[in-house]
Amino acid sequence: MVSKVICKVLTCLLVLVAIASLIGNGVLIWLNTQHTPKCPAQSVNPIAPAAHNERSDVFADLSVEELFQVRDYMSKIPGTNISIEPLSPLSTDYLYLIDLSLPTKGNTLRYLDNEGPKPPREATAVVFHGSKGNIKEYVVGPLPNPTYHRDVTFERYKMEIPLAARPVHLVEYVFKMIFISEVLKPVSELLTESFGPDVASNPTFYDSMPRGVKSGDRQTWLSICRNVEGFFIHPVGLEILTDDQSTDVSSWRVIKVLYNGQYFNSLQELKEQYEAGTVRKIVYKPGPNFATLKPKQKPTGIGPQQFYVRGQRFSVKNNHVAYLDWSFAFGLSVLTGMRVFDVRFRGERIIYELSVQEAMSVYGSVTPHMMLTKFLDSSMGIGRFAYELVRGVDCPYSAVYIDSFHFMDTGIPRRLKNSICVFEHDTGRPLRRHFSESNYQSYGGLVNSALVFRTITAIGNYDYMWDFIFYQSGSVEAKVHATGYITASFNVNGSLPYGHQVAENVIGNIHTHFLNFKVDLDVLGVKNVFLTKDMEFVNVSLPWMPERYAMIPQLVEKQLKTEQEAALRYDTKTPRYLHIASDQTNRWGHPRSYRLQVFSFTGDHLPESQPEERAMSWARYKVAITKHKDLEQTSGSLYNQHDMWTPAVDFSKYIQDNESIENEDLVAWVTTGFLHIPHAEDIPNTVTVGNGGGVLLRPHNYFDEDPSVHSPDAVYIAPGSEQSCDNNRMACLAQETCSPVLDPFTYNGFDEVTSRET
Repeated sequence: MVSKVICKVLTCLLVLVAIASLIGNGVLIWLNTQHTPKCPAQSVNPIAPAAHNERSDVFADLSVEELFQVRDYMSKIPGTNISIEPLSPLSTDYLYLIDLSLPTKGNTLRYLDNEGPKPPREATAVVFHGSKGNIKEYVVGPLPNPTYHRDVTFERYKMEIPLAARPVHLVEYVFKMIFISEVLKPVSELLTESFGPDVASNPTFYDSMPRGVKSGDRQTWLSICRNVEGFFIHPVGLEILTDDQSTDVSSWRVIKVLYNGQYFNSLQELKEQYEAGTVRKIVYKPGPNFATLKPKQKPTGIGPQQFYVRGQRFSVKNNHVAYLDWSFAFGLSVLTGMRVFDVRFRGERIIYELSVQEAMSVYGSVTPHMMLTKFLDSSMGIGRFAYELVRGVDCPYSAVYIDSFHFMDTGIPRRLKNSICVFEHDTGRPLRRHFSESNYQSYGGLVNSALVFRTITAIGNYDYMWDFIFYQSGSVEAKVHATGYITASFNVNGSLPYGHQVAENVIGNIHTHFLNFKVDLDVLGVKNVFLTKDMEFVNVSLPWMPERYAMIPQLVEKQLKTEQEAALRYDTKTPRYLHIASDQTNRWGHPRSYRLQVFSFTGDHLPESQPEERAMSWARYKVAITKHKDLEQTSGSLYNQHDMWTPAVDFSKYIQDNESIENEDLVAWVTTGFLHIPHAEDIPNTVTVGNGGGVLLRPHNYFDEDPSVHSPDAVYIAPGSEQSCDNNRMACLAQETCSPVLDPFTYNGFDEVTSRET
């Protein structure tokens, strides 16, 4: 008995000692952290970054006040009745969009280079003229106090834009949801038996695009889905074709129905045959939501974090970024998304414009909803869907976050908080290095720290992560990765040639991803040429043994002089080295140039025999080089999605005139992407790993040596200097330990700020 008591006492003492030890250690750790200095907010590096350029405001997105000024001006034009209310009837004249109208390149360059006045600041206003059956684009200016507007529709597109080419806007979706709810009421019992009570009481749908098979059509296949998280991969097996061409919603009607792979001319016909027992019925089986992104186990850890030991080495001022030797202006087009301008390295302009242009997907399916689907995302507004980035997940926690604003089917400006992030990060691999132990012992290396400019756009089911990356070697990379949900169809007879089954009765449909970038390189000015380089094996007699031959690789160089020569199709062999070059040479006598290196895994492009192909004709080409024209601003348009058969912009026409590209201002249109055959691991949603593409812009004889030799991050170690900090800051890193200053976590992605005071 005594021994048990002693044992209990000893146990209690041990517990008390352990607790005291933990408390003591905690206090010591706390005291130690109090002596650890806080990391500086800004760089203390003696190497000053590039200077900010106040003239970059010529590229700045419209401010909230400017958007209001244009809106108010358009709504008060004498003799018009333009509505700004998003829920206006389809037959009204509705102000749908306001965006920056970029000034001409020539005027802008003269202003940037202090050779001319500042171009007038103008906006583009898009009006759906429901009363007239067409769409007009107007240039409005000068800002901030507009006094004029002019119709530029025909100037830009060489055609009138019919109202049927409009994107589906808010009021149309509201009417469509009401319409679907009403037409499904007579078959509510069928819906409950087949799909469960949630579909019968609260149906949701996913619509196909384009809406028809010829110009003027406005017919839409709707796939009815469960109203749950990730509804894109919850099709129930009911698809409905609606005729919604009229602006009078009371005349909309259902013209075809698909239930479990069987077609019917109406919902009434489906109901009658269902009740008669002549239909292959779908039997509802409740189950868990396999599409939810809620973790299956409670998150318990935090992965590695990066912070700035000596403060940020970049700065953002208004719409301008400066980072070490780099500087650039930036913007976020509501239609095409992320773009940068006047990109300079060591003060020299390398790129006038680098911008996202289009994201396109073509789907395959045995069911009609996906069978004809061809998405052109700029028609929905790529930049419009750049929602708030989650700190520590979408971008590093310590990144700089920037708000954007847009006016697209909103009536008032909408604020997208923290929709852009900028950060410098270590890529985890050296930019260059070498270790030598023979003859001369040494180590030299350079960490690959780069600046990333990022947005992520959640366009319907897919999320695209867009990166522009600026390297210390003078290279710039435009990169995109895809994630989000696949689009799926209900598994019926004949589905498997068009995808894999990924869940119960769910087919992940095969589809392509084509992404287009505009690269307006100005290599030492605007007079450039397009060069290609590759290799071939030649049979060479050995000089010291003339009777013996060897096959050795030899450089093959060529200049392409016309637009048609330089339109490099995906279905033909492309030279491996593509260059925009100046007429100046480096120290070694070679043309100073920048190389376009494309990373792409695209599927096949839609055959040109298909009438819809003209709306996406840019995807024919891996790279196409054209002479710069201010009216050839984009590779697509707001209207191409819903009138693919008579597209407002047919990119192939940029090449048809076959102009000279010798000593001209050149623009490269680069297409990248990947083929996606969905598989089980796309559930719950697609990962970014392996799903993307991009283009790398690399200096090629532009410099006399690698410019990163001047980087402040270089490390050099010689025998006997292993602990010296003179050429190796890593040796002193322990002495510079600091604790990061982190902002509190916030997220406002579900809120919408649109007030005039924003």
